[in-house]
Order: sequence, then C-alpha cells, then structure tokens
Amino acid sequence: MTLVFSALALSMVVTSISGFGFMENRAARQKHGSEMAFQMAEAGIEYYKWHLAHDETDYQDGTGQAGPYVHNYYDKDGNKIGEYSLNITPPPAGSSIVTVESIGYTVAYPNTKRKLKARIGFPSLTDYAFLTNSDVWIGDTEAIHGKLHANGGIRFDGTTDSIISSAKETYTCKTYHGCNNQTKPGIWGDGTPQDFWQFPVPAFDFNGITVDLADVKAGAKSAGVYLSSSGFKGWHLKFKSNGTFDTYKVKTLYSIPSPGYGKDVNGVKHYESYDIKTETFYKNYAIPANGLIFVEDLTWVDGTVRGKATVGSGKFPVSPATYTSIAIPNNIIYVNKDGSDVLGLMAQNHVLIPRLSPNILEIDAAVIAQNGSAQRFYYPGNILDSLTIYGSVVSNGVWTWSWVTQGGSIISGYKNTNTTYDANLTFGPPPSFPVGNGYQLISWEEVK
Repeated sequence: MTLVFSALALSMVVTSISGFGFMENRAARQKHGSEMAFQMAEAGIEYYKWHLAHDETDYQDGTGQAGPYVHNYYDKDGNKIGEYSLNITPPPAGSSIVTVESIGYTVAYPNTKRKLKARIGFPSLTDYAFLTNSDVWIGDTEAIHGKLHANGGIRFDGTTDSIISSAKETYTCKTYHGCNNQTKPGIWGDGTPQDFWQFPVPAFDFNGITVDLADVKAGAKSAGVYLSSSGFKGWHLKFKSNGTFDTYKVKTLYSIPSPGYGKDVNGVKHYESYDIKTETFYKNYAIPANGLIFVEDLTWVDGTVRGKATVGSGKFPVSPATYTSIAIPNNIIYVNKDGSDVLGLMAQNHVLIPRLSPNILEIDAAVIAQNGSAQRFYYPGNILDSLTIYGSVVSNGVWTWSWVTQGGSIISGYKNTNTTYDANLTFGPPPSFPVGNGYQLISWEEVK
C-alpha cells in the first residue's frame, strides 16, 4: 500500500508541474503576442507618417474610400505574422494636425490587440517666440521664453530659456544696435545662458508668407469675413469674450505732439498718426467657422478673444506703395490660454503699437509683419512701463518695442518687455497661418 500511494502521489505532482509549465508557457506566448501587437501598432503609425510625407493631403490611405485600412505585417522571412488596422481623422479647418489610430494584432493571438493614437502635423511658423529676417538686439531688461531665430545677427544682452539661433557666422553690427558698424559673431552680448546660442544655422525663407496672406483673403471672401476699404482711415476690430467682434470705421486720428512725427527702425519719419480719435460702429460679427477675417485697409485690433481667428490685412495685387499695416492700440487678451483661444495677425507691412498705447500692455497673439517690421516708432520722451507678449512675433524687418541710447538707457517705448512663447502654437497655429515642411510626430499614447 505504501508503494502504491507513493507512486500515485508522485504522478499527481508530475501532472501538476506539467500543467503549471503549460500554463506558464501559454502566458509567455500571450505576453509575446501582446508585445508584437504593440510593435505592429507602432508600425502602422510610422507607415502613415511615411505615407503623408509622400502625399500630404491623402487621409484615405490611397484608396479614396472610408477606413479602416488594414495592412499585413510580415517577419524577416516574408511570413505574415499579424496585421495593423488604421483609422485616419483629417485635420480640422485651419489646422495641419492629422490623428492616426492604429490597432495591431498577431495571427496567433488575434484577440490580443494593442491600440495607439498619434497626432501628426506640420510645425508652425509660430514655433518661435521671435523670428526675424533681420538683425536683432535683445536688451538687458528683456526676457525671452521660447526660441528666437534671426536670419541676421543677434546682440543678446537679455535672458532666455530656449534656443537662440542666427543664420550668420559673423555680421556687421549697426549703430542702431549700439555698435559702430563693427564685425561681430553671429550671436554676441552679455546675455545668458550662452549654451543656448547656435550659429550659423540655415536661414528661414520669408517669401512664402505672401501666398499664405492671399489664402487668408480667399478663405475670408468665400466663407469668412471680408472687409473692403473703409472709405476713411481704416477698420477697428474689437474682439469680445462671447466669441464675436465689433467692427468700426475709423474716422479721425489724433495728431502727433512735437516734433510731429514718429521715426521707424530705418530712420524714416512718419507724420501720420496711428491713434484713433473718432470712429463709427459698423457691425458685429461672429468669428466664422473657418476663423478667417481679411481687411483690405489699415487695421486696428484689440479686445478679448474667445475662439480661433486670423486677421489678415493687405491689398492685392501686391505693391509696396499700397502695403497695409495692423496696429494694436490696446490689450489683446485670451479668455483661455490652453490652446482653445488663438489669434493670428498677418500684416502685409508693419505690426505697430501706437503712441497712445497703455502704460502696461498685454498682447496675446501670434503676429507677422510680412514685409515690414513689428515695432513701436520712436517718439521722443514717450516712455512706458511694461509690455507682455504671450504668443509669437515674426518680423521681416528690424523689430523693436524700445529705443535706447548707446549706453542702454531707455528713451522711448517700453522699459520692460517679457515675451512668453505660447506652446500651443507649434502644432495648433491660428487658421491658415504659415507652416513648415514635413509632418512631425506631435504626440502618441496607448488607448486601453
């Protein structure tokens, strides 16, 4: 009896171990299958990123049909070992962001699936806190939070927390930047940290912005808001917190006190004022679904912004004699700073801050001075306290909000300027704003 019992017990132990080993092996295979499914889902994301690189506006995987789109996945020997299934969501109006959902699974374990969701888009021109086609001087009272790039040279005496780059290895620093036509490195100055300085780097091409402004006009005329000549001095657009904006025809402007002019960054005297004296209400508009507003006249913009909009100002056919500008007479404030509220200002010529601007001014916007400069003219003795910009500034010409002596003392403009890049702009720019070339992966996540 003892021998028989022992044999039976041994048999049960062997069977138990064998069963445990089988289950452990099956669990290991399932885990491997799950890992392979994840790799297949990743392959689906990479495939569609590649597909968009070759056909930027195809959101149907070359089929012309609605998804999902199923692709086989092969091992190195050409054996099919799984599949990935794709669902593609095209970008919303005014955006470049494509959403790709990829589900991967193996032939061996078709019910063990992994799902990834990725956002792919073009980086925006507004990927920079500042971008200029000229030289720039960041003074010792200025702070830049975000990338700065100049096709010209940079005198950097301020502070930053991101990359500062110049297309120049060396350049001639002009008198208006505190030099006497001296040869300087592409980036130089007393600013910090210098580890962020990069030069020379490839230059940015400003010529393509013309096409984008024409697109804003076309979109505004077809499905947005289009304003032709005011018949007076220009149009004033005042945004409101309810997602609408009021329009006014600007009738008269204040005169400029002695000496009767403002001087721009090129030394040109401007006797015309940009300060509104009288205006007449015209109409209230809702921000259109495509977000596009185009004004064929000088334009003033301020107010509280709810929603996404781009205001373009220009005249076509393009001629330097008829370039129009955008002036910012008062605060521009977003209701939310989470990317849901975005304003773009695209001026054919300058983006200006007038003489009678507030002592403390905030501008929440991405602004582009296509052929001119983002600037506040030199008004002798007109010194103000602080300017805060939340967004991005793109200026073809020399840009400045402040005027200083060669010793660095403020003699006109804002004593303190603080620019913070709105990170939502990189892949969520204002409608129809210029974007770079080539899709980039913005983000991805696993969806359970």
